[in-house]
Amino acid sequence: GKTAMSPELAARQLAHGAWGITVASIGQLQAYRAFGFPRLLLANELTDATGIAWLAGELAADPGFEAYCYVDSPDGVAILDDVLRRHPAGRPLPVLVEIGHAGGRTGCRTDEQALAVAKAAQASGTLTVAGVAGYEGIISGGSERQTLTEVAAFGRRLRGLADALGDTLGEAGGPRIVTAGGSAYFDVIAAELTAPGRTPVQVILRSGAYLTYDHGFYGTVSPAGRGAPGGPALRPALELWARVLSRPEPGLALLGAGRRDAGFDMGLPVPLRVLGRAASTAGWAITELNDQHAYLRLDAQAELRPGDLVGLGISHPCTTLDKWRVLVVLNDDDRVIDLVHAFF
Repeated sequence: GKTAMSPELAARQLAHGAWGITVASIGQLQAYRAFGFPRLLLANELTDATGIAWLAGELAADPGFEAYCYVDSPDGVAILDDVLRRHPAGRPLPVLVEIGHAGGRTGCRTDEQALAVAKAAQASGTLTVAGVAGYEGIISGGSERQTLTEVAAFGRRLRGLADALGDTLGEAGGPRIVTAGGSAYFDVIAAELTAPGRTPVQVILRSGAYLTYDHGFYGTVSPAGRGAPGGPALRPALELWARVLSRPEPGLALLGAGRRDAGFDMGLPVPLRVLGRAASTAGWAITELNDQHAYLRLDAQAELRPGDLVGLGISHPCTTLDKWRVLVVLNDDDRVIDLVHAFF
């Protein structure tokens, strides 16, 4: 859910079988909760006392509401425990012990640390350990093969930690959640997390970019983009349409879209097509973005005039979707069939 922050799109995901909705901050959780979503996973540590107190009130007020968050340190456990003792939720808050990797972001660096955090959380009385979590999306091995090897090893470590939790804390409460979150190597992670083990697990994938995908980064590292046998071929579903403003030079067109309209942290937009034209965009490229301008380099003879509409593919939907309050939903004939909203 954090990818688009759209209650309409999240509702579609749940209608098609999603287990729940992932958020990245307490503010995002509050946004989805305002629309009545019943199961929200905060894929992050929660150390904000005001946010914890608010969450406790929501849990106390609605016995049917489920919320989860991460812990990766005794200090984080202590913060949750302290606030929940002063603001009782009426039931233990489920937490997931997060593991990370050297040079990565949050998460216990060693399994020994993770088990110590789990013991502290379970002993608190205000928390219950629901499982383990991690994020493999920023693992980079220098080559595709090495990256896939390291991602697989991370998945095995996560699955093994679930077994270790079962050995340490017992198996009361049903299967442990085991969850990871990248949108690039989800096939590798799914294979590792669903491997047999000593402890029954419930595997949750948090690959949020699958909903729109892209014509850039994810399109190249997805299972189909990597040529993985049997991997799903996800279709890019997000386009940015920009009008031609000027052809000031034979090989240059300026489009009315820029950094305020599309993410560019993992690649510039890609020219796809011109509305109403059969002309090929092969060889065309966006080479630079200003706040409201895109520099489109193309052959000097290309038929493109001011006023024409150019459809652009994007790279990394997470940093494009947050720039829009309303998204237009089109059918395969490019007709508007719906509007959905984003709440960043």
